[in-house]
Amino acid sequence: MGHACPVCATPQRDAEHLANHLAFTAMLHGDAHEAWLDEHAPGWESEGVAELAPVVVEYAETVEYDEVFEETVPEGDGHDHDHGHPPTGAAFDAGDADADADTQRVLAEARELTRAMLDDEDGDAADDDNKS
Repeated sequence: MGHACPVCATPQRDAEHLANHLAFTAMLHGDAHEAWLDEHAPGWESEGVAELAPVVVEYAETVEYDEVFEETVPEGDGHDHDHGHPPTGAAFDAGDADADADTQRVLAEARELTRAMLDDEDGDAADDDNKS
């Protein structure tokens, strides 16, 4: 069993997933999710999932939520489980031949920002080691 989003009815695994769904959708798109949170959970922007989950679940309908785990799918069922998606983010390093130029540019920029962030974290860790 899970919980349906009170805005779009998308089923979520549990209260924490529901809170994350509402908050992330509100932050990324604004829209009705943000308006709903503003009305039902004022101050949601500054709260974590532990504070938000018990509030939002009060308004959510309990729904069936079927989870499928790869180890529960019988082998040789005739269904291709790959679907052409790369298994890890590392597969994107070579670029996606099917992606348009805009998508490739965004992916390249994201990779560069991630590398810079990781380099900064490594530098911060080294600085912290030197302070000890």
